[in-house]
Amino acid sequence: MARATARHILVATEAKCNELKAEIEGGADFAEVAKKNSTCPSSRDGGNLGSFGPGQMVKEFDTVVFSAPVNTVQGPVKTQFGYHLLEVTSRQD
Repeated sequence: MARATARHILVATEAKCNELKAEIEGGADFAEVAKKNSTCPSSRDGGNLGSFGPGQMVKEFDTVVFSAPVNTVQGPVKTQFGYHLLEVTSRQD
């Protein structure tokens, strides 16, 4: 079965999400940006979500996590929780 590890940043608006993505693409550390900005409890661990399989996260997450290139920031991804930046850190298909 497929498994992935990922980290994310959760914010309330698409504009904030795009602003943070630009910071990261400009060289800011993903984990530091997550600690300072993410509203998810995972922010304490740099946005780390650990390891999970298909169907364990919301559908919008699954779609990105099990198809996006590894180590590339994806987003904004809208879910019922808000807007996310996602980075798949490893995946076994």
